[in-house]
Amino acid sequence: MEMSGTNFWDNRIEAEKLVKELKTHKSVIDPFIDIEDQIASLRELANLCDSEEDAAIAGEIVPELKKLTEEIDKFELRILLSGKHDNDNALMNIHPGAGGTEAQDWTEMLLRLYTKYLENNHYEYKFLDLQPGDEAGIKNVTLEIRGDFAYGKLRAENGIHRLVRISPFDSGHRRHTSFASVLVYPEIEEEIEVEIKQDDLRVDTYRASGAGGQHVNKTSSAVRLTHYPTGIVVQCQNERSQLRNRETAMKVLRSRIYAKLLEEEEKQKAILAGEKQDISWGHQIRSYVFHPYTMVKDHRTGIQTGNIIAVMDGKIEIFIEGYLRWKERKE
Repeated sequence: MEMSGTNFWDNRIEAEKLVKELKTHKSVIDPFIDIEDQIASLRELANLCDSEEDAAIAGEIVPELKKLTEEIDKFELRILLSGKHDNDNALMNIHPGAGGTEAQDWTEMLLRLYTKYLENNHYEYKFLDLQPGDEAGIKNVTLEIRGDFAYGKLRAENGIHRLVRISPFDSGHRRHTSFASVLVYPEIEEEIEVEIKQDDLRVDTYRASGAGGQHVNKTSSAVRLTHYPTGIVVQCQNERSQLRNRETAMKVLRSRIYAKLLEEEEKQKAILAGEKQDISWGHQIRSYVFHPYTMVKDHRTGIQTGNIIAVMDGKIEIFIEGYLRWKERKE
């Protein structure tokens, strides 16, 4: 199929796939050509600096060289986002660990962190499921995230996130530790087949838990899917109709099953290679300490910062970039 052909858009799915592939390739080729041109230009300037009178030219090279170094760093990060699904949209689920209200509040804090990050970086997102806590916080939340390299970047957040703080829910003002899990997986395309047998699936419907008096509470529109072979449970309640919620839940379930298959494949590769690396999504990856000092530390890369307020406002680029470089070194 040629993009210049008059029938290019007759098959819209294939056309959009090709446009996406072209955009991905251009995101590597164009910066590479630009960097080559900048290097050639700086080399020409450097060749002119053969006397003391050329100090002005040398002064031009220093800031340009600094700018080029930054461009090369960005290009290196882009090259690291070359996995099979790195340029796919993403689905993110955040779920509290044990601890009731304390953990549910931590889940809501993480949700705010990620929505701030998405807004700061011009990603589009929408809620597929949002279940508020009984007293405060969130019991469960699932987001659909759209944008360039959404999965490739956000997969850095897979794992358990640990919070240490003085609890606002403890009248004795004691320090508490809370946990929440973050699961990020690619939103798979329609042509990728994931077999889900009806006999392996349990479908439950129930009334959604939104604010009182809303239409969503008056009918059993919420849907919960349980996939027996994998143990994966998916629920959706944000749409008004049961049919729409079921369709959305099935999309999420297909993506999660596919992500689980990818995870098993990576585990087998690690075993065959004789590696003893932890590639599961359930290990503790990061700690956020508010008391007795302030620090956020990524336990995989060793990267840490004392500016916890900036992190909670979505400034997590240092952790994402650090993860990508760490992952490349391990592989």
